[in-house]
Amino acid sequence: MFDQEDGELNIVMGVLFGIIALVIAFVIGIATYASRGQAVAPVEVEVVQLDGGVAFVEVEEVGEPLVKLYFEVGEYRLPGGFEDALSRVVSELQARPDAVVLVSGYHDETGGAEINATLARQRALQVREALYAVGVPEAKVRLRKPAVTLGDGEAAEARRVEIRVQ
Repeated sequence: MFDQEDGELNIVMGVLFGIIALVIAFVIGIATYASRGQAVAPVEVEVVQLDGGVAFVEVEEVGEPLVKLYFEVGEYRLPGGFEDALSRVVSELQARPDAVVLVSGYHDETGGAEINATLARQRALQVREALYAVGVPEAKVRLRKPAVTLGDGEAAEARRVEIRVQ
């Protein structure tokens, strides 16, 4: 008799927890949907000093990246054809003189976390130096703290630097 009551109680508790999970997911979904429709101005939240005196900022990324540069495994040298990509950045910056260039380096979860973060940092620094070389003023370039790319995408997608003009 007790086994039957325990089984019924387990079913009731499972249904109750399921309903609670659905309500929470619904609320999060509504909040996410509502926040996507609002334009978010880039706001510098904090500056993180890393070794070598390089400052990385936490800035909200706005819109899609203008350019994505993909790197080989374990490499931080600029990929072939990067000059065309940088000329697009310069043209966009000339069209929008109040904008800044946001450079974001990414890495995946494979390998050592410290090595990956260093590699993403070196890639972003290479892109920053290339932007300086094509005439983008230092005051216009912001480096975003390296980020981990999660998901099922191709491995090359994780080995990238994104450039936004915002």
